[in-house]
Amino acid sequence: MFGKKLMMLPALILTAAAVLSGCTQGGSAGESGQKIINIYQGKVEISDQLQEMKELYESSHPGVVLNIQSVGGGTDYAASLKSRFSAGAQPDIFTIGGFQERDLWLEYLEDLSDQPWTENMDQVAKDPMSADGKLYGFPLNYEGYGFLYNKDIFEEAGVTEVPKTLSELEAAAQKIQDAGYTPFVNAYAEWWVLGNHNVNVPFARQDDPEAFMQALDEGNADMASNEIFDGWLDLLDLTLKYGNANPLTTDYNTQMSTFANGQAAMTQQGNWVQPTLDGINPDLNVGMMPMPISDDAEANDKLFVGVPTYWVINKNSPVKEEAKELLQWMAGTPEGQQFLTEKFQFIPAFNNIEAAAEDIGPLGGDLTTYIADGKALNWYFQQLPIGTPQDYASLMQSYIAGRDTREQLLDNMQASYDNLKVR
Repeated sequence: MFGKKLMMLPALILTAAAVLSGCTQGGSAGESGQKIINIYQGKVEISDQLQEMKELYESSHPGVVLNIQSVGGGTDYAASLKSRFSAGAQPDIFTIGGFQERDLWLEYLEDLSDQPWTENMDQVAKDPMSADGKLYGFPLNYEGYGFLYNKDIFEEAGVTEVPKTLSELEAAAQKIQDAGYTPFVNAYAEWWVLGNHNVNVPFARQDDPEAFMQALDEGNADMASNEIFDGWLDLLDLTLKYGNANPLTTDYNTQMSTFANGQAAMTQQGNWVQPTLDGINPDLNVGMMPMPISDDAEANDKLFVGVPTYWVINKNSPVKEEAKELLQWMAGTPEGQQFLTEKFQFIPAFNNIEAAAEDIGPLGGDLTTYIADGKALNWYFQQLPIGTPQDYASLMQSYIAGRDTREQLLDNMQASYDNLKVR
């Protein structure tokens, strides 16, 4: 269904779960000998649904308490997780991505290879969290991203076909602007929008992305002379030309409210925002389309698909058996599966779980169509040297602010890669 390797999706916005609260130590005994499972996770768009799951799970598992905290976006989830471990506040379950993050946290990870739900995972979901023949992560879902678009605005502006080339996208943006709408709302204040998702575009569009990254490692390739990186910056420039004012101070919340309320026609995001959009405007007529960087319609007509988040169990947790039971409940019972699909509106990463179209929403529906048609490109940002996505976001923000030329941006990105690579 996909290529060989799939990576994670970053954490999103900060919720009321304060970074400095709770989770003072790994699993502990509460009142009357209760077993407390401390869960630290980075997908805050499902925080309300997780609280609902907590109530249901606790009602059917007396003596077990789920203490769930959700952090991301304005707070760097990865940095906050490291801070917790440094402070001795190790959670029992936490979320990480595959490959580089797997290796970073490997010494803390419980081997989950013998868990029943592993039999229902595709190999592409196993690869990012496998090492030395062992599996260390529970995949929440498949996710994908591109440009979200408001179908009603498109129709009103006379855009009758989904743009699949850069020229078609600019023509559509001009029509939308002429109709009185902002074509793009860009949340370029969020580092992950730029440094993970946006920068993935030129890496994923290489003829052989992994070979290209290997060539970068060996000093046999560079970004500045790569035609695909040039096309990628053409796309970035187009979103700025036809975008909202002050993109560098526009955050995720503003992006979502602006788009959901019909003030902008397009925005870069993925199917994970469906619950957020539904909460703002349940009647929004929304779809997902590609992010073209050239005038090759066939090459552009792809979405970026991966396993964004894995739940892992701290091998030092005193309640790791209870934590394993929770994961098995999520993947192996009708109640748990309902949360993965209907409640979270996820595309399951387990091949024994089916999601109805009405559960995953129109964005999930578009994504599954692209996947079924073989129009999926992988996520490569998680295979970049650790620290480069954050660096790239800062460098891109400097370019967006007009402080650097595109040549300087690409040179600086190359330098960041060279300085941080350890392979």
